[in-house]
Amino acid sequence: MSDAHKGYKGEALDVLTRFQVGVWSDVDVESTRGHFRGIVLPRSEFDDSRHLVLKLATGYNVGIDVRTIRAIQELGRREAHYKIPEKEFPTSPDKPNVKLLGTGGTIASRLDYRTGAVIPAFSPGELYGAVPELADICNLSTEKLFAVFSENMGPSQYIELAKAIGREIENGIDGIVIGHGTDTMHHTASALAFMVQHSPVPIVMVGSQRSADRPSSDAARNLIHATTTAATSDIAEVMVCMFGPTSDEYGLLHRATRVRKMHSSYRSTFRTVGDIPLATVTRDGVKPLRQDYAHRRADRHVDILPFFEERVTLTYYYPNMHPDIIDSLVEHGYKGIVIAGTGLGHINKPVYPAIERAVAAGVAIYMTVQTLWGYVHMFVYDTGRDLMAKGIIPTENMLPEVAYIKLAWALGQTSDLERVRELMLTPIAGEITEREPHDGYLIFQGGMPEIEEFLRRVHK
Repeated sequence: MSDAHKGYKGEALDVLTRFQVGVWSDVDVESTRGHFRGIVLPRSEFDDSRHLVLKLATGYNVGIDVRTIRAIQELGRREAHYKIPEKEFPTSPDKPNVKLLGTGGTIASRLDYRTGAVIPAFSPGELYGAVPELADICNLSTEKLFAVFSENMGPSQYIELAKAIGREIENGIDGIVIGHGTDTMHHTASALAFMVQHSPVPIVMVGSQRSADRPSSDAARNLIHATTTAATSDIAEVMVCMFGPTSDEYGLLHRATRVRKMHSSYRSTFRTVGDIPLATVTRDGVKPLRQDYAHRRADRHVDILPFFEERVTLTYYYPNMHPDIIDSLVEHGYKGIVIAGTGLGHINKPVYPAIERAVAAGVAIYMTVQTLWGYVHMFVYDTGRDLMAKGIIPTENMLPEVAYIKLAWALGQTSDLERVRELMLTPIAGEITEREPHDGYLIFQGGMPEIEEFLRRVHK
């Protein structure tokens, strides 16, 4: 396959060859679905062989079934250049110093409208070219720690990231931004909340739901908000910074142990669960929504506790779960199990003997609720009391993913189950709260007259 037809095969390759066009051709396509004008984009070797992909003038991509194509006219070619010309990032002694740590993917990128290509940016010079507003906020330096998709983030990355944060704080940095994929950002945030304690500076995790080649991309705005927070905020905690509403009027700062990704594609996917966010953030600065946060300090002290036991799992209970699920975990050497139970923290009776065998084998078992909002209350019904008698420990209102991360962190430090219990049930970073505020549980149901009126009058 020639570079001119990169990624195309089968029927799609036949169509490109027949009409004598290739990748990066500026074309006019006539199909049974209408006329399309755009740039032919390359395809992955894993993509199907039935579609031609164009970058439209709007910035969006469209896939055209080649079986609907009647004619293609080449109007020109636009060769791709994947390197952003670097400009020296302007620095000033009057501005705070922020470090951007990369974990993989592109932290920021821009669309080259001449070629239709998405160009990654990471170095300070590249970021200045892609998001020049950053230079108004801080002196920015960057370090790419590793390059993995967020689903491949795990204990080794958590530990390396925590140690890197410790080094930056010791060296006098004023704030830290961590670029991270959104899918598992809340897991990494929880890990850092336990591994990096008593930070004197803000630690802000940020990502984007939509890539920079889309007009609705949130990448640049999220990066501006996160950098503003790291440079100027008084909140010295691990936070997640992403869109607040679906519009771009402000970002939200979520506490690391109470945040969760709740929608696969919304830009406002991250929600604080069972509480309210820490603050809003705009280009003008950070506006706290509460006062019970750790404040920025002038010292350089931070406690780095990079522990993680990998043989810990999170099990989602479902009706008709069989006991061999638990038995198998024990047989394979798991030392901790977090169960997301139904209601107030329940599982079915057939699993009880397996729970007893696991506890007898020294496995730590903790209960959370799969409702996400609310507390484990295992003393209300016989089921809960029976399970506690068999050794399952309730975790108050800890989110399931947070309980999993914390149990792995606790077991990474000690095999003494009483000490593990003490660590698990002692609030460290807001993972357990005394109560849910009255506005900590708000889920609006679309279609209801009062909600539709609210959406019309305010915004979605």
